[in-house]
Amino acid sequence: GLVIFFSPKLLVAQGEVGDAESILQKRLDNAVVLYTGSPVALVKNVESQIDIENAGICPFTKGGRVLVPLRFLAENLQAQVKWEEQTGVVILSTGKKTVKFTPGQEKMQVNGREVKIECPPEIVNGRTFVPIRAISEALGKKVFYDRGLIVLGEKENPFNKETEKSLLDTLIAKVNNLPTVGSLEQLRSLLTETNQNNNYRYRNEVSIAGDQANSVHGMEKMKSESAAADYSETNVQVAGVDEADLVKTDGEYIYQVNQGKVIILKAYPATEMKVVSTITFADENYRPLEIYIDDQYLVVIGSSHNDYGDAPVAKMRAEIWPPRYTQNRVKALIYDLQDKSKLTKIREVEIDGRYLSSRKIGSYLYLVANDPLDYYRILEKPMGGDAEVEGTEQVVPTYRDTAVQEDFIPVPYQDIRYIPPVAEANYLVIAGLDLAQQDQAVQISTYLGAGDNLYVSQDNLYVALRKYDYRRLEVGASVKRIMPLPAEEKTLVYKFSLDRGKVTYLAKGEVPGTLLNQFSLDENKEYLRIATTRGNTWGTGENLSQNNVYVLDESMSIVGKIENIAPGERIYSARFMGERAYLVTFKDTDPLFVLDLQKPTEPRILGALKIPGYSDYLHPYDENHLIGFGKDTIEISNKDSRGNVINSQAYYQGMKLALFDVSDVQKPRELFKEVIGERGTDSELLRNHKALLFDQQKELLAFPVTVMEIQGEKVNRNFPAYGQFVFQGAYVYQLNLQDGFKLRGKITHLTAEDALKAGLYTSNSASEIKRILYIKDTLYTLSEGMVKAHGLVDLAERKAVQLP
Repeated sequence: GLVIFFSPKLLVAQGEVGDAESILQKRLDNAVVLYTGSPVALVKNVESQIDIENAGICPFTKGGRVLVPLRFLAENLQAQVKWEEQTGVVILSTGKKTVKFTPGQEKMQVNGREVKIECPPEIVNGRTFVPIRAISEALGKKVFYDRGLIVLGEKENPFNKETEKSLLDTLIAKVNNLPTVGSLEQLRSLLTETNQNNNYRYRNEVSIAGDQANSVHGMEKMKSESAAADYSETNVQVAGVDEADLVKTDGEYIYQVNQGKVIILKAYPATEMKVVSTITFADENYRPLEIYIDDQYLVVIGSSHNDYGDAPVAKMRAEIWPPRYTQNRVKALIYDLQDKSKLTKIREVEIDGRYLSSRKIGSYLYLVANDPLDYYRILEKPMGGDAEVEGTEQVVPTYRDTAVQEDFIPVPYQDIRYIPPVAEANYLVIAGLDLAQQDQAVQISTYLGAGDNLYVSQDNLYVALRKYDYRRLEVGASVKRIMPLPAEEKTLVYKFSLDRGKVTYLAKGEVPGTLLNQFSLDENKEYLRIATTRGNTWGTGENLSQNNVYVLDESMSIVGKIENIAPGERIYSARFMGERAYLVTFKDTDPLFVLDLQKPTEPRILGALKIPGYSDYLHPYDENHLIGFGKDTIEISNKDSRGNVINSQAYYQGMKLALFDVSDVQKPRELFKEVIGERGTDSELLRNHKALLFDQQKELLAFPVTVMEIQGEKVNRNFPAYGQFVFQGAYVYQLNLQDGFKLRGKITHLTAEDALKAGLYTSNSASEIKRILYIKDTLYTLSEGMVKAHGLVDLAERKAVQLP
């Protein structure tokens, strides 16, 4: 077997000693390296342009095969190329071997023997492209492929994909090297071009102080670890990829973000429950948002900002008022957990921008932030002169890592990259660090780009961005000024490889429509699946909404799709499970669609179920059953004076739980349903999957809910009435396939006096239960003001602790 040892500078593999650069030099001294979508190649370790005359000529994938320019391939195989003009036959010869083929035909001759080609050669933009593996192997060469990387040489397997990912990522970065911003002048040029193309998205956001964490994150529990440890973990999207939350437990202590503090409780056993310490923050601008824990460390992720007063800008036109300049930052504080009663802060990591999201894979933590650029500081110059505006000499993001130094470190322009052809007016900053090696510096990757949603697998990180393609109107200039340009909504997705805290850009893809949330994305093997909605439910013609599922390959090219699902409706929830996908769309009724993704190039709809209501969130019960959380609905018809129905409208009602049976994929069934309260009833779970506690083996289902009930008529003048507040707290269910949802009990932190004071809503937000978790035989409910412990079997209260 192959053994590799990593250190910051030294790598040992297959008997080789040295850094990554020296090992690559030795391995590739007689090889050609290419990357799909990149115009750059390495030929015997020397960087080379694939086509000197046309920088847009790049290898690409088609039907799972990589095609490369014939001229470049022939030159590097030392092969002679001849064209037979009359027949269109191409002849490649190395002396020992001769290959003949015709573009467009699925066969070739190798030394006179006919061989089938699965992906025939073709002519693109005046260049002949050939399948690299078929042609190269016919001429006696070996081809190695990994995630879009192609190595052509004499060796069968110059790299081990499983154990040498770090080395391969380094090589990918060499041939898939994105252009750099380089200078302030180039930054201005890129942003001016972006503004002219109507892709500027962040201009009005520069002065917003503070940070909003994306409330819609991930889901899918690490059942094996949880079962062994016998305590609940955060409900996450991908097993093995942890997500930060307000509350975490290690099976003995509970850690909670609480009104600008972090509280640590000794939670188990319940009879000994007490607050052991409280973390407060000296920086009055710091707001803790979420936390992670592991065996050694507590990580507090929060937002911070510095207000610099009026931005350093020149005199503007009278009608434009320069914004107040505020620098938002994401700050991760790392504490040693050895002494829970007196936590020691050992490190701070801070990056510019607003918090998008984060993930933790093993000991590796990744933070992602959007840092909007200030157009005023960058593009404007003082009136009547060419001098630079004060402060524009360094409009680059900064970061700080106390493992290296206390001061902020600016990211040089030459280290900031952009992904052509779009350069967003925003920095996308990704930080990676190893919590097990606290003395190692954080790794910072910075791009001119942005993100709306984040999806992370164990190997890759995907950043999705809503994009508008504006269609130019050929009308008079006066009309252009007042008419908004029609725009087609698309979603850009950037793919990055993750390895030991290091981030490597791989590829980008684009699909029509927009995402609902992170559950609209899913990776399965080498494919990415994306669910989108395009258009509007109230639109007509081409603007009428339709829903779609796209399958993208490793190079982020669309290889399969289903379009125009449920026209006139929009996606309310999506869930990918292995080779199936489930979509809930809604306008009047709730269709649950079952999709088969077993063949990535030929996805298809297997079945659909139409029932009243809709699901905002779908959670797997097992391989053949799903739990839906959403709203029940009623349909109210409007009639004319003769009693004829003019139209009808669906209105949401109480919170609905549904258990779906999808074992017969062509006929999905709603096995059980439960409706809580009436119109106005709500739960954070409908917007944030982390509010769910579910354990199939324990038949345990629990979540926080605010219940509203109607006093009087339920429909008033063809409009459904809203309920009044009756309850806030946790609903705890037993759930199995035989009996469905069985309410075991309700837990609240509200007092009788709180209930009496309540009108339409509760007046005591500090008593609103936000999370439920269990440790062994005890169930815990947490609000900002209290933690209650109940027996997991009988739900009897064991202890309550008021929180500071």
